[in-house]
Amino acid sequence: MAAWLWAAGVQAAPGAMQSVQKQPTNGVAIVMFLVFVVATLGITYWAAAKTKSLNDFYNCNGGITGFQNGLALAGDYMSAAALLGVTSTIFAKGYDGFIYSISFFIAWPLLLFLFAEKIRNLGKVTVADIASYRLDQEKIRTFMSFGSLTIVCFYLVVQMVGAGQLIQLLFGLDYNYAVIGVGLLMMIYVTFGGMVATTWVQIIKAVLLLAGGTLLAILALWQFDFSFESLLAQAVASHKDGAKILAPGTLVSDPLSMLSLSLGLVFGTAGLPHILMRFFTVPDAQQARKSVFVATGFIGFFYLVVAVLGLSAIVIVGRNPEFYEGGILGGKLIGGGNMPVMHLAKALGGDLLLGFLSAVAFATILAVVAGLTMAGTSAVSHDLYAKVIRKNRASQAEEMRVSRMASVAIGLVAVALGILFKDQNIAFLVALAFGVAASVNFPILVLSIYWKGLTTRGALMGGIAGLVCAVGLVILSPAVWVKILGYRQAVFPYDYPALISMNVALLVTWLGSVTDRSARAKRERSAYEDQFVRAHTGIGASGAVSH
Repeated sequence: MAAWLWAAGVQAAPGAMQSVQKQPTNGVAIVMFLVFVVATLGITYWAAAKTKSLNDFYNCNGGITGFQNGLALAGDYMSAAALLGVTSTIFAKGYDGFIYSISFFIAWPLLLFLFAEKIRNLGKVTVADIASYRLDQEKIRTFMSFGSLTIVCFYLVVQMVGAGQLIQLLFGLDYNYAVIGVGLLMMIYVTFGGMVATTWVQIIKAVLLLAGGTLLAILALWQFDFSFESLLAQAVASHKDGAKILAPGTLVSDPLSMLSLSLGLVFGTAGLPHILMRFFTVPDAQQARKSVFVATGFIGFFYLVVAVLGLSAIVIVGRNPEFYEGGILGGKLIGGGNMPVMHLAKALGGDLLLGFLSAVAFATILAVVAGLTMAGTSAVSHDLYAKVIRKNRASQAEEMRVSRMASVAIGLVAVALGILFKDQNIAFLVALAFGVAASVNFPILVLSIYWKGLTTRGALMGGIAGLVCAVGLVILSPAVWVKILGYRQAVFPYDYPALISMNVALLVTWLGSVTDRSARAKRERSAYEDQFVRAHTGIGASGAVSH
């Protein structure tokens, strides 16, 4: 995913995001970028005409097919940072870079079997709809909304910093102006086009990214007579670590770190609000399952392409002094450690392919930012305003007005944070985003769907414990305690908190629920049967079909 993989690139190549060497402006990239911007603004204009109700704004009124939603889900997942970050990690570390993509890929069967159908049957707009189905509406919605906003904000910062650095490098535009431009565009997409515009921007971006990556992979394999064995042999011969790049263990120092990282990637993905809310855009549970099936296929193919690109870059870019500062092989890559795939595009397709891939890379960040903004907007307007503050008494016009105000506010916050964190190591924000998703959203969602004994008290205690534990352990980790705060030794020895924080959340949720003997808890347990039937069939206990 965008955030984590960009951070992976940073960790694989220290300083890559902090010292970006400005390159000559690529005119082809600028032209292609402007074409994409004009096209997406046209989509927003078209979507605005179709967005006449709250259902249109929040979930396309369930009018997206499973195949289309699968492409949009893949678009949410396949960001520029995945293209740049994984290839750079494979370029630097070999096999370990592919572990990231495997962990992300495993999350999709989990979503398919655990969540897709149930989420579509139980919810309408946000993940809080599911979590609060039989629990205290105000308390659970409020907590889940703030949890989702926390994830969205951390994730947005990483995307904004990535967009600013990429445009500064490739287009010659000042960093602050690049961040402001991204913020304005995402506010336009969400404010006027809602989920319709956000979905179609994602679909177009996914198609362009898959096409560009596939073309580059074919051109790369052509250099090795389409022999993967030849590619591996030459990669081993070209890399400074030799045959070590074909074995695990060079990126993460010990098995517990790898386990914690993998847990965060897999279960964090299953708790990301902008991914889960896409299940509400399809008409029924069957199309929700189809969405995940289609997305899994495209994402799996994409990561195979990325593996080919990373290995090819070891040979083609690694042997060419043109791509190194001062023409010194093995020195610093021009543009920083996240640029191997861009240099590969330049080597195989010249300025035309580099320009196309650069424009698509920026477009992917733009689309992911729009999706995140949509998730944050829905949490504010639907959960906090309409359900908690106005207690279901808000008119559609009021809620729509608040949603558009929220999209502008979130956009402004994202721009401000993107500028504020311009020169900072953003790895800890990524760890927080996935740690909170795995430790707050995922435990509450999975237990609310599958465990009869969950109560409001248990959900709140477990969610708060998971949130505090995830945030606290990241602050005490080497990524923050040593690298940012400057202490000599970290209190918590691992950068990735999910192994501890997720289990703490599950344990406290269970303990808080089983010890809850209140009358409300008894009502919540007895209401599980109705929720179970609806989650698995789409039909409420009363026999009414859910829409």
